[in-house]
Amino acid sequence: MSAMTLLIIAVAGVAVLLLAVIKFKIPAFLALLTVSVLVAIAAGIPLDEVITSVQSGLGGTLGSVAILVGLGAMLGKMIELSGGAEALAGKFTRILGPKRVTAALTAAAFLLAIPVFFDVGFIILVPIIYGFAKAAGVNPLKVGLPVAAIMLAVHVVVPPHPGIVGGAGVIGSDIGWITIIALAICAVLGVPAYLTAKWMNRRDYPMLPATAEQFRLFGSGKSEVELESGAGGTAVKTKTEVQAPPSPAMIIALIVLPIVMIMLGTVSAVVLPEGSAALPALGLIGSPVIALLVTVFLAFIFLGIRRGWSASTTGEVMDAALAPAAIVILVTGAGGAFGKVLTESGIGTALAETLSSAGLPILLMGYLLAAVLRAAQGSATVAIVTTAGLLAASVGAGEYSALQMALVTIAIGFGAFGFSHVNDSGFWIVTRYLGLSVADGLKTWTVLTTVLGLCGFALTSLLWLVLSPLAG
Repeated sequence: MSAMTLLIIAVAGVAVLLLAVIKFKIPAFLALLTVSVLVAIAAGIPLDEVITSVQSGLGGTLGSVAILVGLGAMLGKMIELSGGAEALAGKFTRILGPKRVTAALTAAAFLLAIPVFFDVGFIILVPIIYGFAKAAGVNPLKVGLPVAAIMLAVHVVVPPHPGIVGGAGVIGSDIGWITIIALAICAVLGVPAYLTAKWMNRRDYPMLPATAEQFRLFGSGKSEVELESGAGGTAVKTKTEVQAPPSPAMIIALIVLPIVMIMLGTVSAVVLPEGSAALPALGLIGSPVIALLVTVFLAFIFLGIRRGWSASTTGEVMDAALAPAAIVILVTGAGGAFGKVLTESGIGTALAETLSSAGLPILLMGYLLAAVLRAAQGSATVAIVTTAGLLAASVGAGEYSALQMALVTIAIGFGAFGFSHVNDSGFWIVTRYLGLSVADGLKTWTVLTTVLGLCGFALTSLLWLVLSPLAG
């Protein structure tokens, strides 16, 4: 099948999906699964492999997302109902003033994103985003949009994140140079991330009803906990008086703990020699699942039991967090299924191979190839590694310096930064937690990631012009 035919199928698939969700209000989960099957058939995937491809994409995404979202939701609910998020937000708002808290949280997110995957870090910060938005009296989108953007920027271009590390390995770039340059560029990108998000937020975007209700009730359990649960329509209410909200220091500790644990695992893998007896244990401690699991248990004790809640009430609070999280999990998984179908159909690879014959400068080629692959199949990691493979021979034959090879790899990363849309699982995580409809998500999150990807590439190109003569 020709690249043009595959492109038409991909564009038609995305158009049908957007029409189904935006115009006909079909639930995103149902629409994503249906369009995934239709695109797989149209792209020529054998009929007996269509469902396998969809299930593989769904399962692969859920395997990495479901546990993290579930544990993150539990931690967030405990921080919320204990009054901890409001206490932390209130303290920082008093210290910095309402106009500065978003910039401060964006700067903090830049640091937190270095050792932590994008989805994990964002989920951990969701209750803090809600708390700061409540304290400032604004839509959480105004706080969450720049925070999510800078975290994704770090995720795509700063080691030890998998896409950039894999791309560097394929091309043979120096990880040290990539880390130094990418951190510097991302620090600068925090400014356009904040300003662009602020410009977008000049207008108010209506929140999805479910998210609006969740945000309205956020922090309502400051003085007491009241839950309604039960099967068969029978409501069970639990009210338990609790102590004063936990200190901001306690909340900061619970947020930082999983970050430190993950960082410990990451650093140990780099510092310790291969075959070290300590590596498996530190790797286990530093895995995101274990880091969040330990933190949730500590929240169970210090935000629940130690503050006057019974074990059963604390358990019900955590269980109550899973129902709204299930929507995020399933929609994200369906987005992964759509991306998997697009990948297996060969749409992205066919387009990239066609583009690679255009004879463009190596830096621009890396950015464009990664951008095309990102838009076509959704995964930034796949886009980076695939683009690196397509360009490896050209880079190897070009006699580039170590510094130039690092810049080429970073340019590829920024190409994979933009065009986050309906085939990207991260799109659904951000839009669902911030209460954006698909249409508003395309107007805000998709545009913001694309603008910042272009800004990152522009800065990378500037460094190429300035540093290449020195490197030569």
